[in-house]
Amino acid sequence: EKGGSQARGKIVMATVKGDVHDIGKNIVGVVLGCNSYEVIDLGVMVKCDDILNTAVEQNCDLIGLSGLITPSLDEMVNVAKEMERRGIDLPLLIGGATTSKQHTAVKIAPKYSHAAVHVHDASRAVGVVSTLLDSKRSPEFVRNNVELQEQLRYVYEGRKSQPLLPYTDAVENRLRIEWSEDDVAQPEFSGLRTVDDISLAEIEKYIDWTFFFSAWELKGKYPKILESAKYGEAARELFANGQELLAKIIAEKQLTPKGVYGFWPAASAGDDIIVYTDDSRTSERLRFNMLRQQSIIADGKPNRSLADFIAPADSGFRDHIGAFAVTSGAEATDLADAFAKDLDDYNSIMVKALADRLAEAFAECLHARARRDWGYGADESLSQSDLIREKYRGIRPAFGYPACPDHTEKGKLFDLLDAKSVGIELTESYAMIPGASVSGLYFGHPKARYFTVGRIDRDQVADYAARKQMDLDSAERWLAPCLGYDPDA
Repeated sequence: EKGGSQARGKIVMATVKGDVHDIGKNIVGVVLGCNSYEVIDLGVMVKCDDILNTAVEQNCDLIGLSGLITPSLDEMVNVAKEMERRGIDLPLLIGGATTSKQHTAVKIAPKYSHAAVHVHDASRAVGVVSTLLDSKRSPEFVRNNVELQEQLRYVYEGRKSQPLLPYTDAVENRLRIEWSEDDVAQPEFSGLRTVDDISLAEIEKYIDWTFFFSAWELKGKYPKILESAKYGEAARELFANGQELLAKIIAEKQLTPKGVYGFWPAASAGDDIIVYTDDSRTSERLRFNMLRQQSIIADGKPNRSLADFIAPADSGFRDHIGAFAVTSGAEATDLADAFAKDLDDYNSIMVKALADRLAEAFAECLHARARRDWGYGADESLSQSDLIREKYRGIRPAFGYPACPDHTEKGKLFDLLDAKSVGIELTESYAMIPGASVSGLYFGHPKARYFTVGRIDRDQVADYAARKQMDLDSAERWLAPCLGYDPDA
């Protein structure tokens, strides 16, 4: 219904191929819908062709792309390239948790000669869309966006030119642990266990509510946010609605949490973690290939790799590694879809937000059990705030996150855990299905800490690709967000 200054437009939105996360996208869709925009939401795991064909056939005014996992960033670049190739000149909006103004400026905008705009959250979406569709305001907005992106590219190039350590030097500067029997705990079992005896009511106790509010773009820590001058009223209403729906889900057992975890004999060899088939340690089951920090770190601090936290094969210590995968329930999608069919977008999004919180809570709850099984957590008595602040020994890093940013290692993790047996699978981009799932490794050493690998150089990527038996181009594609160099240069 174009015509006059009241004109509202039509936007096609999708979570890109290989990705299943859509809470943020759905909130943006609802907000735009409430502001009289026509939203065509193609859902999740949408191929580039489907997005662009819809945009052309439906005569859309804008295209909105969403994604959570880092491989989605690559797919967004692909969509931008294809828009350029086809001569589609619609504004392209980019959003989602891993996206950023910098990534949009550095990777996406240069591939597309029209406006590519990063939209930080739903509250800003309406302003951005209305400006882009206003013939008077749009030119200046686009010009400012281009200038900002040039600035961000300049800053990025400067950061990228900061020297990195040669990989051999980074390995030499690794974290050197003095291994002792006390620190190398022996789990009470090795191998795999299915978890089907933890109820939703038990899991609920472990929920960190802060992230529930941030999913709805209310910023602040729980419970303080409930008293916030800015967000308090909205937060209290949201919390009451969330609690009410959660109580119904628990009472009616509308979600079935499922999980699997275990411990395996393990040792480190360089930056690899060897996982053995059994306690004889004679045959390798698999190797997790890890990355190491290559930045020059001040104060002589070590360049860390997760492999540093596992006793080396020649140390004489019989170390173990743990692993887990959990989901709060495959039914969340159907529940959300049922609300959406009744045109209840609010509760459709609420179900997914609660399912995500329950999945994270399940991971926290299971980690507590794993620490007891590992012996060193037997005497733990931690409050909820202690758990949130991770006051316990050990860590549970997830593939795709800063300490182990390569999503492809998740394939090995899922094989080790036989995660399919509890209904958790991976997309082609290594996103987990159901979306409300969490997986990762358990490290039990007292010195184990989370860290960010950060930028890495070509020498490490080449070594990593060789260890993974992967070609260099593929390794660079999967590690794109970490590269401290331009692979095309």
